[in-house]
Amino acid sequence: MNYLDVLKSTKNVMTPGSSACQGCGGELITRRVMQIAGENSVYAIPPGCMAGAGVDGWNFSNGCSAPIHITLLDNTASFMSGVSEMYQRRGRTDVNIVAIAGDGATADCGFQSLSGAAERGTKMLYICYDNEGYMNTGYQRSSTTSLGSSTSTTPAGAAINGKEQQQKYLPLIMAMHEVEYCAAASPSNMPDLVRKIQKGLEAGKRGFAYLHVFSPCPTGWKFAPDQSIEVGKKAVASNMFPIWEKENGQFKVTVNRNPISVAEFVKGIGKFSKLTADEIDAIQEMVDRRYQTLLHLAGE
Repeated sequence: MNYLDVLKSTKNVMTPGSSACQGCGGELITRRVMQIAGENSVYAIPPGCMAGAGVDGWNFSNGCSAPIHITLLDNTASFMSGVSEMYQRRGRTDVNIVAIAGDGATADCGFQSLSGAAERGTKMLYICYDNEGYMNTGYQRSSTTSLGSSTSTTPAGAAINGKEQQQKYLPLIMAMHEVEYCAAASPSNMPDLVRKIQKGLEAGKRGFAYLHVFSPCPTGWKFAPDQSIEVGKKAVASNMFPIWEKENGQFKVTVNRNPISVAEFVKGIGKFSKLTADEIDAIQEMVDRRYQTLLHLAGE
């Protein structure tokens, strides 16, 4: 069944309306995950953009038609480990255990519990929508924020020229936990994203599955809302966000034979508007090195 048939034949579990920003990558990702996982699932969303957008409810109204919990910023994976164990003990192995969290709650505050759940092989699917910052509270930098990004805590100015460190590459860190399934995806390639969500749900019945999804943010990154998919395409095309998966111990990389440059990717994105030529070169060097590492792991 192709991805269009999958989407046509599944129910929209998330409420038709939300208070997410126009063009929000995280909203599209969350909606697709819930649509494919369905109502026979238990979801967790920590504080962040999707919790703030009302996916887990407003006041006493639920934001989706399946059980959903708002966890703490740092305990999503451990919380859902307990939920998973409870369902396993009751013999309810058909229920999907799904966590959906931003990069702050994943790479920073929640990394300890995430790493622990991955190491234990807890049966669940954990999805990170990576918009490279704490967007729900005004765009503070996170460890996945790209070098030179102007954020509210790393403003480009006289003292510093945006974030001074390269981003943490969390997907590969998670792959090294030897989890059941690990993949990187983008909403700009919906067939690939749908397939990886399906694989992640299947793998999550056998052990820990992790999906890291690029989540362009028009509000924080300062680009037009109708450009979100285009930004996602350029991120993949430039290898700023390569898409790949690790399944049955084998890496598979979607190979870019003629990648565009980092300089081309950052054009028109406000958070990168103050990048210097040296910073662009440093990002390009990091991107090339990381991509070669992935190709080497895949045997390309």
